[in-house]
Amino acid sequence: MTFREEFKLLLRARYPLLYIPTYEEERVETAIREEATNQGNRPVYTWDFVDGYQGNPNDVGFGKRNPLQALEFVEKISPTAPAVLILRDYHRFLEDVAIARKLRNLARLLKSQPKNIVLLSPRVAIPDDLTEVLTVVEFPLPSAGDIKTEIERLLVATGNSLSGKFLDDLVRSCQGLSMERIRRVLARAIAAHGELQPEDVDLVLEEKRQTIRQTQILDFYPATEQISDIGGLDNLKDWLLRRGGSFSERARQYGLPHPRGLLLVGIQGTGKSLTAKAIAHHWHLPLLRLDVGRLFAGLVGESESRTRQMIQVAEALSPCILWIDEIDKAFSGLGSKGDAGTTSRVFGTFITWMAEKTSPVFVVATANDIQSLPPEILRKGRFDEIFFVGLPTQEERKAIFNVHLSRLRPHNLKSYDIERLAYETPDFSGAEIEQTLVEAMHIGFSQNRDFTTDDILEAASQIIPLARTAQEKIQQLQEWAASGRARLASKHSPLSIQRQLQ
Repeated sequence: MTFREEFKLLLRARYPLLYIPTYEEERVETAIREEATNQGNRPVYTWDFVDGYQGNPNDVGFGKRNPLQALEFVEKISPTAPAVLILRDYHRFLEDVAIARKLRNLARLLKSQPKNIVLLSPRVAIPDDLTEVLTVVEFPLPSAGDIKTEIERLLVATGNSLSGKFLDDLVRSCQGLSMERIRRVLARAIAAHGELQPEDVDLVLEEKRQTIRQTQILDFYPATEQISDIGGLDNLKDWLLRRGGSFSERARQYGLPHPRGLLLVGIQGTGKSLTAKAIAHHWHLPLLRLDVGRLFAGLVGESESRTRQMIQVAEALSPCILWIDEIDKAFSGLGSKGDAGTTSRVFGTFITWMAEKTSPVFVVATANDIQSLPPEILRKGRFDEIFFVGLPTQEERKAIFNVHLSRLRPHNLKSYDIERLAYETPDFSGAEIEQTLVEAMHIGFSQNRDFTTDDILEAASQIIPLARTAQEKIQQLQEWAASGRARLASKHSPLSIQRQLQ
């Protein structure tokens, strides 16, 4: 259901108090006015703290700097006269006992009158005593059609034109921004060189990074890593490469659904996060990193609102990769958290979206402790596949050493005995191999020479890998993977041999 459809239904159903969290004041007010006109030409009055009421010549300025008087204005209007009252930034006054009591009184009074009060706010901030009388209505970011209409209007106004492909690219790059930001960045581009050009897409992407930073929920993560930077994990690479074109229009015509996501479970430092970055780079999609901890806030309803905001931004930016690092830490011990059920509600909203989403948002979640994850998230339909990323085999360690040394010493690669290095580092993860090379470089640098194979082996002898310090925990993980509950990311790992013998 669109915002206009939902708002029209709520007007007809006489929902007295509506709460719309949005930064797009101008656009939502336009939509409200249009729907109010369609619903019997209802008058619309707007109030803000500085200027008071606007919209009626007889009451201009009424309620200025007096939020309680703004509510009392409702009683000045005839009980049978329809009206929509828009109160801007009213969330700042809801903690006042007089305001809260007046709103609850009006909620009863307006059930029998054709009037609606709409509170506009940039965020959800509803006190406990008003949760039952306020109805939150989501106002989505501009759709692709809205953005295309606005760009075409701007082109007509400036006497410019764009090719179909560039117009589509520009529309796609603008998705996820508010209409005000879109207008601002396009005006900046036109002011710079008098017209819209293909390179203006970079300006839009920079604006997008800025707006995502300001949400303080998602990070626009630069993805420069490539699939070739991942040593080993051949099964996982093959799976990803087969789905490289799944977001294209050709895939839609073929009948393929959008890929849903991937859960990477395994030992720390084995390349799970690197894989998330490499997927975004290989598929040429923006990478959004979600810190689940940022979803939780102190006010009632705000955590759920932030979750919906995160979903809204991710879907507006789609197709994209949504990377959730260490999801096990966010939702571990779900039932025992003493937060009045906030974590459970956030988790419920999130997994329901994962199961029902139709937008091309590919979720890549990583987890180190599968035992602490709620079983609901492992159910088929949340993710396309669950992969177990274990410790690299000797062949995979050779590939990892080769990747790092090719980057660090591309002209001197043959001087390193990679075969020996892989053999002498059993139980080392990819992250530990990288740290070993850093330590070897320190050894060589401190002696004013280049680092050698012996330096790497000396550095390795000083590192105790996680496979030994957390042996019991890692053994449990490997037993879980060996039981067939996840697909193995590596082709020739000991676990795959163990499965064949079972």
